Amino acid sequence: MLTTSKELLLKARAGRYAIGAFNANNMEIVQAIVETAEEEKSPVIIQASQGAIKYAGLDAITAIVKNEAAKVSIPVVLHLDHGHDFEQNVKCLRSGFTSLMFDGSTFPLDENIRQTKRVVDMAHACGIPVEAELGQIGTLGTTDEPGVAIEKMKELMTKPEEAKEFTQKSGIDSLAIAVGTIHGCQEEIAKLDIPRIEKLRDITGLPLVLHGASGASDIEVKKAIGAGVCKINIDTRIRQAFTHAMRETLAKNPEEIDPRKVLGPAKLAVKEVVRGRMRAFGSSGKA
Repeated sequence: MLTTSKELLLKARAGRYAIGAFNANNMEIVQAIVETAEEEKSPVIIQASQGAIKYAGLDAITAIVKNEAAKVSIPVVLHLDHGHDFEQNVKCLRSGFTSLMFDGSTFPLDENIRQTKRVVDMAHACGIPVEAELGQIGTLGTTDEPGVAIEKMKELMTKPEEAKEFTQKSGIDSLAIAVGTIHGCQEEIAKLDIPRIEKLRDITGLPLVLHGASGASDIEVKKAIGAGVCKINIDTRIRQAFTHAMRETLAKNPEEIDPRKVLGPAKLAVKEVVRGRMRAFGSSGKA
């Protein structure tokens, strides 16, 4: 069933576990996420990024998630990942998304507050929660050395002294924080700033969100959950598993022309990634 994220995240915070927020770009990935959540009896968040919406189409993404969510008994959230403008958030709300994000992290604090509050006021009028970002998590470029990139991102981590003003003035429901992860990491190299997470938890009183968590080990993730993180985003691990399985299938059967026989194993590979993350996050059995 499709639901909003607010109560699920509050419950996760109280129960000291986190809910996986998995990015999806096509039908097979959505099905893999929802089927695994039902098998694990875990609440789940399916995310569509700007890129996914451009690739698959907003109406198509919404329809696929709604269709799959209607088949299961566990709560499913459809969330906009890194919405960069007001109009995109409005379009997703109208389409049927049950959770939104405005990412104004590249703006000065006052402008981030102003634009975020505009999205919050619009969404809250419809009973939809909003996530926002403070500090910059950043994305690993194709030529970047992962360790060097993470060192650079330390300068852009979320500042606890700004967090109280930001969360109070914007009225957001959850906060995405920059604490040592970076988008696009294919190796588990992230070292999280746990004291910073604890400060942000105490200052804001909000559910905290960890982006770029594909690059964080289970040990780091569990420390983050203990410190107050209760939504964890996973994208790169899903892409890796999906494409690796496709390559493996085609390598074994280079003459194969049936996409179902190529995409089927890829879907199963995603299911195992999702299952592993749900168990590591402690959300299995919490639906």
